[in-house]
Amino acid sequence: VCDETVRKRNMVIAGPSNFMPRFINSLIIAFGSTFCAVFLGTMSAYGFSRFKVPLADDLLFFILSTRMMPPIAVAIPIYLMYRELGLSDTALGMILLYTAVNVSLAVWLLKGFIDEIPREYEEAAMIDGYTRLQAFWRTVLPQATTGIAATAIFCLIFAWNEYAFAALLTSGTAQTAPPFIPTIIGEGGQDWPAVAAGTTIFLVPILVFTILLRKQLLRGITFGAVRK
Repeated sequence: VCDETVRKRNMVIAGPSNFMPRFINSLIIAFGSTFCAVFLGTMSAYGFSRFKVPLADDLLFFILSTRMMPPIAVAIPIYLMYRELGLSDTALGMILLYTAVNVSLAVWLLKGFIDEIPREYEEAAMIDGYTRLQAFWRTVLPQATTGIAATAIFCLIFAWNEYAFAALLTSGTAQTAPPFIPTIIGEGGQDWPAVAAGTTIFLVPILVFTILLRKQLLRGITFGAVRK
């Protein structure tokens, strides 16, 4: 049994299944979109938290409501738009799409974290001669690291596991692992041991990433939940 399992794993990694290019695509797209979403979400959340934005509550609700729509509701418009723009089956197109989907969640989560950071820290830094950007970089960002890590995990999990858009918009060059794994075919049809091996390999990066940030994730979930 062990020999067969190892053989299937080696076949998936180095065999003719072409799994590894899809696995690398998943790494590039998932981590790239997560970085962009967290970066944009942090900047937007800071703006909503620290400045008087007209209709801020309505804007935040609108931003979050975009996450409520199922992918199938916007699949056809996105497909037509990507075809016209030449973004179909490209890593850039998938990164932009996943960033747009995840940035709403990132803004919503990170605003709660930044709201819990006292403004007095920034005001003291600016009195000492720091600019607004320097005060943000040196006082707010270090204290928001917990929230950023927690948000990154949630964004990465979505981008890593997303199936519908990946199946619709990619077919070869930028295809990710989720829509490819079910298509692994053996000599007698569906090669379920190879599918299981590919799924196991696919889970490793997200598992390692989550374990490395588990402390930040737990602290991030409970941050601000208990007040003195």
